[in-house]
Amino acid sequence: MIRNYFKIARRNLIRNKAFSVINILSLALGMASALLIILWIQDELSIGKQYDNAPNLYRVMEREFSDGKVVADDNTPGLLADELKKQFPEVVHAAGFSWQEGHVLGVGNKTARQTGCYAGPDWFKMYSIPILAGAPATALNAPNSLAISRKLAEIYFGNPEKALGKSIQFDNAVNYQVTAVFENLPANSSDQYEFLLNWQDFLAKNSWMKEWTNAGPKTRFQLRADTDPNKFNDKLKWFLKGRNTDFSNTFYINLFLQPETKAHLYSFKDGYPNGGRIEYVRLLGVVAVFLLLIAVINFMNLATARSAKRAREVGVRKVVGAGHASLIGQFMSEAMLLTALSLVTALVLVILLLPVFNQLTDKQLLLPWKQPFFWVGLSGLLVVTGFLSGSYPALFLSSLDPIKVLKGAGSLSRLGNGVGAQLFRRGLVVFQFCMSMLLIVGTVVVYQQLQYIQNKNLGYERENLINIPVEGELAKNYPLFKQQLLAMNGIQSVTNMYGGPLGNGSTTEGVSWTGKDPNAAISFNNTAVGYDFAKTLKLKFIGGRDFSQNFATDSSNYLINQAAAKRIGYKDPVGQPLTFWSKPGKIVGVIEDFHFNSLHQPITPLIIRLANEYYGNILIRTQPGQTTVALAGIEKVYKELNPKFPFAYSFVDNEYQKIYRGETVVGTLSTIFALLAIFIACLGLFGLAAFTAEQRIKEIGVRKVLGASVASIVSLLSKDFVKLVFIAIVIASPIAWYVMNQWLQNFAYKIDIDWWVFAFAGLLSLTVALLTISFQSIKAGLMNPVKSLKSE
Repeated sequence: MIRNYFKIARRNLIRNKAFSVINILSLALGMASALLIILWIQDELSIGKQYDNAPNLYRVMEREFSDGKVVADDNTPGLLADELKKQFPEVVHAAGFSWQEGHVLGVGNKTARQTGCYAGPDWFKMYSIPILAGAPATALNAPNSLAISRKLAEIYFGNPEKALGKSIQFDNAVNYQVTAVFENLPANSSDQYEFLLNWQDFLAKNSWMKEWTNAGPKTRFQLRADTDPNKFNDKLKWFLKGRNTDFSNTFYINLFLQPETKAHLYSFKDGYPNGGRIEYVRLLGVVAVFLLLIAVINFMNLATARSAKRAREVGVRKVVGAGHASLIGQFMSEAMLLTALSLVTALVLVILLLPVFNQLTDKQLLLPWKQPFFWVGLSGLLVVTGFLSGSYPALFLSSLDPIKVLKGAGSLSRLGNGVGAQLFRRGLVVFQFCMSMLLIVGTVVVYQQLQYIQNKNLGYERENLINIPVEGELAKNYPLFKQQLLAMNGIQSVTNMYGGPLGNGSTTEGVSWTGKDPNAAISFNNTAVGYDFAKTLKLKFIGGRDFSQNFATDSSNYLINQAAAKRIGYKDPVGQPLTFWSKPGKIVGVIEDFHFNSLHQPITPLIIRLANEYYGNILIRTQPGQTTVALAGIEKVYKELNPKFPFAYSFVDNEYQKIYRGETVVGTLSTIFALLAIFIACLGLFGLAAFTAEQRIKEIGVRKVLGASVASIVSLLSKDFVKLVFIAIVIASPIAWYVMNQWLQNFAYKIDIDWWVFAFAGLLSLTVALLTISFQSIKAGLMNPVKSLKSE
């Protein structure tokens, strides 16, 4: 019986080639898109979950209450990890953690810049990273101990076994002994590093880390499996009270947990979880469902519309004894066969497109052929899609009355065109174009926001601005380095900065001024810069001046931004006293607000002091059009003054673009999938238009004989579809506005959604729909009426 079902299904597919191709192509495109998105989502959701202890691993977060504001981050006191183990029996392991990016590791003549971190001795006990050589329990216990990845072991020593016990020079200054070699971290690791250094070395080098009032490093820990994280969260909340002597009625810190498995997905706004990459996961998940539904609707629409072609077959089968269940089985088997062909086509498309998709998303996705869940998932996709595609047509056709369908051709032609069937098909078309409209509006809004971000005036000029990290001999040779660069062609100005123009996250409450409430703890961002800072970034002063070598007292003076001036409250801030970290001075300049963090965050009060040491970054502004020449000269001077370190630089505008890499990827994917959604919807519309023209072929012939023009025929066949698109536009517009307005709330600086976005999306949907319908309508209008009026 089942074999017979599939034999009939195969014959019907071959007999109706055009409709079979439309169905298979639309389903295949929908499935391929959904599979690519599912692979991306699965990878995003897997980050941080590859460790054996993943369900019990947590990060300690600080929620800081200050000056009526709440801020959350993962910067904690350096002593916290060891103290947690002492105070809480629920804590199995804990480790401090601090990033060390861009350090030079060398063995003999082999030197390379690598990224790693300082980590506590419990690190390998918490994170189940395979150890290829050495003992994980003691790998980070001894001073100057170093654990490296397989990649570094192969670069410097040939293989992991040879690396153990050998020395690696760190930043051409200190020798570290390799105590362990760990397997290269997978792409879905929550942290990506090539080496780990002993935590006690970090504490010894940074005395401020031993103070409870300071925060900077991260703290990770593992809870006992039987511990309720919510109850432990309550115990941890006030842990710093009594330890942090800065606590007051207006300033205090609560500690709380963030699961390791959620750290990658969730970000914080105003101190509490809000948005993050989880929004993109949800967004693309909805897009995948939309694309599949649009493709499924095509099948249902076309199958229902063509029911008249199968009605006589159903009538004959019922007369000779076919039951309701057997007819449903037949039509469902046809749907399953078509879905299976579509799934095979979709897999071929995914295999072909996956390298391009990986390049676009910066991932290393693979089809998990060897994983049972993959085949279970494919089977589920086949069954669900086949069931959704075939359920309504099967129920509709199997319910036809055999007496009515066998009366004659006139009755047959009306079966697929009854009021109920028409309303159902129209509803599905409206639903399709609603989803397409949502995707188009979403794509336009994401594109506009990205353009706004990329072109927004940050308060400084990021073009032609080069950033060089201060390393090795460059710290003591900075004055000479600057002097030689300024003598070169193509260099406008040079300065130094402790952080960078795109990331000044250091905050302090250690600021006071005349008239300040002594009990108020007010948080300020802060940084230290060199001479010519404002000139190099091309910042604008609204009062006062930049630091100058002509004023010896500037070593104890300060620059502030507008936000700081407003918070401090001086009517005329220039020349007024300001004390920073117990060092009294004066405000010598007020800078117009500029963005020193991402546009996800508002501009906050900033205090700038004059650097008394040269570390952090060197910022160099080049003459427009002379950057390449300038870089060659900069590299030459760099190698002369800092020969042991490889020349490294970055362009500030490129670094700025990287901040919004996630938004850019999602914007590109949204554009591609929105276009696909329109294409798939129009494939179905093309099939329906062809069916409508076929159903009304004699009417069209009569109208042409009576003098109807091609234009009137096109209008006749198009107007009903146009009405449906208009209805979809009206329904989808308010939904699209609400969804995208919610997404924009993740940005402190954002666009307004203009009315023309909806007009554009509606016009695009309408234009594409009209073009699709018109092809069939014009074809019908040009047909010879003699042929269409021939006797059947």
